[in-house]
Amino acid sequence: MTPGYAVTVDPELRDLRAADRLLLRLAAELALPEGAFGCTHLVRDDRPRVALSFALPTEPLLRTALEALTGQGYEVTPGLPDTAGRAVAYPGSAALTGTLTVAELLGRSAIDTVTVLGSAGPPPPETRLVTRDHVRPHWQAGTLVLATMPAAGGVLVPFEVPDPTPCCADH
Repeated sequence: MTPGYAVTVDPELRDLRAADRLLLRLAAELALPEGAFGCTHLVRDDRPRVALSFALPTEPLLRTALEALTGQGYEVTPGLPDTAGRAVAYPGSAALTGTLTVAELLGRSAIDTVTVLGSAGPPPPETRLVTRDHVRPHWQAGTLVLATMPAAGGVLVPFEVPDPTPCCADH
């Protein structure tokens, strides 16, 4: 991620789904422009939690975001917590619904590449991808990468599922 201007919000959340919901709510409240990114970051220190980051294209947008977020009582720091965020709001993310080809996904969004678990190379551009309306690519070495896996019917699906079963749910 190479943002012009970035801010990190630490809402003290431990749940990734709650962090996604908060990030999307804040992005809507901030009226982030199309060129902005909203990511989640796993903080692995003595207080494991999920931080949020917003990468903005201009300094005035950064100032506005800082004022709005601190005004709501959030702990806000300049910059990114790390370079390996999980993108939740990003250019084109709203258009990634239903079933698309890999070429359509790459053409409609800021995602740079698609990988397939267990495969040495990228999938062919005409490969169909069932988005499940939940596409969360990760930053890897400055590139936005969507990890996918094969599914029934010869299609791909994003590796991250929208509503995972919590660990030990049957206990």
